This record gives sequence, C-alpha cells and structure tokens, in this order.
Amino acid sequence: MSQPPSSGPPDPDRSSSPWEPPSGHDPSRYEPPAYGQPSYERPGEPPQGQQWGHQPPYTPQVPYGQYGPPSGPRPGGTNVLAILSLVFAFVFSPAGIVLGHLAKRQIRASGEEGDQLATWGLILSYVITGLGLLACCGWIVLIAVAGNSGPNY
Repeated sequence: MSQPPSSGPPDPDRSSSPWEPPSGHDPSRYEPPAYGQPSYERPGEPPQGQQWGHQPPYTPQVPYGQYGPPSGPRPGGTNVLAILSLVFAFVFSPAGIVLGHLAKRQIRASGEEGDQLATWGLILSYVITGLGLLACCGWIVLIAVAGNSGPNY
C-alpha cells in the first residue's frame, strides 16, 4: 500500500513514530510536568485560560460552634424605631406607618441595622390599616343599607 503524496516539504517537528518526540528538540519539553507544577504549552508561558496572579488566600476555619467569621459588636446596633414600627403594626397600625418611615430615614443617615424590620413594619402596618379601612367602610355601607330597608308604614 502506498502513502498519499505530501503537499509540501516534510515537517521537521513530526517524527516517524507518534510516540517519540521529534528529533532535534528538548526532550524535557515533552515529559509530563512534576506533581504540582503547571504544564505549559511553551516554556515561559502560562497555560491557556489561566489568569495571571495568585490563587485567593486560604480563609481560616471558624471555631467549632460558630457560624461565619467572628464579629465583634457593631456600632449603633438595631434601630429602636424599626422595632417599634413592627410592634405597632399590630397594636396601632397608623403609628407603625409613621415609625417605619422615621426608622428608614434614621437608618439611611446613621447606618444602623434594622432596615428589614422597618420594611416589614411598614408592609404590615399598611396592610392592616387598609383592612381596617375596608372593614369600617363595609360597616358604614351595611348600616346605610339596613336603615333604608326598614318597614314602610
């Protein structure tokens, strides 16, 4: 069986066997890298897809029984008006609305915690106030309808 004709001069990088490195080249280039060493396509160049820089530093583990990194007391703590907004949502919801808006303003200015408390206080206060207004309007309509349908003599 004959080989197909080549379309050009013989390639000097190709050897007669696919298992042997080409002649005239550094054989260490074709040896697999040692364990832990990066494999480079060309000496002195990083492999494709790898970015320059270092691996992110190792994060030490937290002590047993703690969740997340240890943190000290934060300045300010939770905003008191945010807590009161959530409480007053169930006690007297219009006051919860006012306290929730005041708490949001203070939290933006001071950076305290409690933004979610204030948000939930506002949501619940508005919902409960709306349901209360609907109940009052329904009561008024019920009285008006019952007053008009009385006995006609």
